[in-house]
Amino acid sequence: MKDFTTEQLDRIFGEASTAAIKESSEFFKTRLNGVDQYACGFAWVDIHGIRANSKLGKQLESLGIKKDSWKKCHSVWDPCGLNIQNIDTKEVGARAFAKVLQSYGFRAYDGSRLD
Repeated sequence: MKDFTTEQLDRIFGEASTAAIKESSEFFKTRLNGVDQYACGFAWVDIHGIRANSKLGKQLESLGIKKDSWKKCHSVWDPCGLNIQNIDTKEVGARAFAKVLQSYGFRAYDGSRLD
């Protein structure tokens, strides 16, 4: 993993957040007609391979992205940030967020579970 400046990380995670919001909002409007319906659940993105005490790990923590001691990776919960419960919409956002991080070399994977 290459080193990033704090400004670069802000930009990368901002880009990932924008992608998650855009993709999930579009899915919600077009596929669900703007109605929060069907299965409820949660979605997140796990970022693997970064030690919490490394420079990058500390930078992520400064962005509010903490290492989950149980899963042993950094996690971003509900990256789409929409105030809905539909799991399909949440998954679309998490997938878009992870895809942006992957394009910058992060080992990032989306995950979800039904509620």
